[in-house]
Amino acid sequence: MESFSKRINRGLHVGRILLVLTLLCAAARQPASGQSFTVKDLGTLPNGLSSVARGINNKGQIVGDSQTSGLFRPHAFLFEHQVMADLGTLPGFNPFSEAFGINKRGQIAGFSGAIALFEFAVLFDDDVILKLPPRPGAGDNNNQAFAINDRAQVVGVSGDHAFLFEYGAVIDLGTLPGGTSSRANAINNFGQIVGESNTANGETHAFLFDDGVMTDLGTLPGGTFSRATGINGYGQIVGEATTASGETHAFLFDDGLMTDLGTLPGGTSSRANAINDYSQIVGSSSTASSSSHAFLYDDGVMIDLGTLPGGKFSEATAINNHSQIVGSSTATNTLNHATLWTPED
Repeated sequence: MESFSKRINRGLHVGRILLVLTLLCAAARQPASGQSFTVKDLGTLPNGLSSVARGINNKGQIVGDSQTSGLFRPHAFLFEHQVMADLGTLPGFNPFSEAFGINKRGQIAGFSGAIALFEFAVLFDDDVILKLPPRPGAGDNNNQAFAINDRAQVVGVSGDHAFLFEYGAVIDLGTLPGGTSSRANAINNFGQIVGESNTANGETHAFLFDDGVMTDLGTLPGGTFSRATGINGYGQIVGEATTASGETHAFLFDDGLMTDLGTLPGGTSSRANAINDYSQIVGSSSTASSSSHAFLYDDGVMIDLGTLPGGKFSEATAINNHSQIVGSSTATNTLNHATLWTPED
């Protein structure tokens, strides 16, 4: 059987050859601006009460986590072919697992543990749960993987520092100057990583880690906080940041400029969670009715994606290059359920 390390190396060489072709094809296709969407409840694992979808690849494979019967601990799932499959957990008493990202080969990044203080970053790959090593000195506390790219590079947090897992080893990404903690939230296929780090003055700022250097992306004008949550193949970055008035708004960082994306009509806060290669951005925003709804930001317009029937809350967490969007929503008399928004023909 081919080893995991060999699969990574093979993926790196193939990925470099195909990546530019993929992006060129993406650039040639127009985004689905103004398109309407159907909304689908993905349900839960058997006898579960709630679920959330956190990632989707361009094949339409969806990952997230769902409560299960019995001890009500979440289990990571893979949803494909209209079936939600339990990905299992690491062994232990009352174990749990969560899945956050999936690449084109179906490799899934997440974490698993048995009690809250002991969480291990994991890679779900071919029915195997691979426990990733913690960064040196981090121990077994707070190790979580949040994203994986098509080159099988994994990022997350280990202890109190952002990490990159590649070639079978964990690399400590450090912090912004003077900071003590950081977290990596997303990575694109060029290995550019985004996340958040505290600074010498105690503020938390979004960062871009590229070619061995962590760069402070700053905040919106007058703000003191920012967090980067997504990056596409063109280096466009999204997240959330405070404004001069203290509100938190979704942002797009492009060509050195952080732009406030605003909110849905009547809202006061918003956050962006992901961006695809057509610059379509998804997240959630408060509304005039004080509820929070998933949004799609496309061609300068923030579109309310609504909720499952009868629901009051929704959030969009990921979008692929086919404008398929996943997240979670409430419906009539339900807790959050994993949700898929699909463009209508």
